[in-house]
Amino acid sequence: MARQLLGKEVNASLNERIKANVQMLKDKGITPTLGIIRVGENPSDISYEKGATKRCETLGVSCEKILLPENVSQEELLAVIDKVNKNDAIHGVLLFRPLPKHLDQAVIENALAPEKDVDCMTDLSMSGVFTGKQIGFPPCTPQACMEILDHYGIDCTGKKAVVIGRSLVVGKPAAMMLIKKNATVTICHTRTVDMPSVTREADILIVAAGRAGVVGAEYVREGQIIIDVGINVNEEGKLCGDVAYDAVEPIVDSITPVPGGVGSVTTSVLVGHVVEAAMRRNA
Repeated sequence: MARQLLGKEVNASLNERIKANVQMLKDKGITPTLGIIRVGENPSDISYEKGATKRCETLGVSCEKILLPENVSQEELLAVIDKVNKNDAIHGVLLFRPLPKHLDQAVIENALAPEKDVDCMTDLSMSGVFTGKQIGFPPCTPQACMEILDHYGIDCTGKKAVVIGRSLVVGKPAAMMLIKKNATVTICHTRTVDMPSVTREADILIVAAGRAGVVGAEYVREGQIIIDVGINVNEEGKLCGDVAYDAVEPIVDSITPVPGGVGSVTTSVLVGHVVEAAMRRNA
C-alpha cells in the first residue's frame, strides 16, 4: 500500500508559518490583503473564491472583492486593475481566468503589477520562474506540488522527474521548479511517443494531463512518487485525478489523493503569497 501524501498535513505546517508572518505584520500595523477580481458568475470561479476567502479569514488575511459583470468593457477592467495597482492596502491580486472572449486576456493580465501578481498571471512573473529571479510569484498549483515534496522530506537532488503536461499554468513552471531542486526533468505531452516507457523511468512523476484517469498501471513502477494535479468529475459525479488511483496506488511508493492532495494545498499557497507580498513591500 502506497503512502498517501495528504494535503491536510502540508496545510497544517504551511498555515502555521503563514500565521506567524501575519502576526509579525500586524504587530507593525499592517494587515495583509488579497484583492479578488471576478468577471461574471462562473461556478468554478465562485467555488474557488469561497475557498480562498475562507482560508484568508482563517489565517488572518483580509479579502477585498471586486465583482464585475460578464459584459464589462476592456477599458473598465483595465481601470480596475490600475486602481488596485495603486492601492497600497492591497498586497496581492487574484484575477479569475479565462476572461470572456470579448476581452484581450494577454493585455489585461500584463496590466497587473508583478509585485501583486500572487498567481503568476503576468509574463514578468513567469520570467521569474524561469530565471530564478524574485519577480512576482510562481503559479500556486506547481508551488503546492513543491510544498508537498518538501513537507514529506522528498529530496529531488539527482532524481529523475517527469512532468506530464506542458501548460504555463502547471507543466512548464513545475519543470523549472524541479530543476531548481536539482532534479533531472523530462516533460511529456500529447505528442510524446510511448509515454509509459518514459514515465516508468521517473523517480518523481507529476501528472497535469487534464484528463481523468489517463495515467494507469502501465505508466508506473515500484518505488515512485506520484503527484496528481488533476481535478476532474467522473461519470459518477465524484472528484477524481488524472491518475487512475485504484490501479496505481498498489504499485507505487507514495501518491497524492484526489481530493485531499494538491488542490487542498493550493489555496494556502495563494494566501502565503499575499503575506509574502506584504512582507516584501514592508521589508
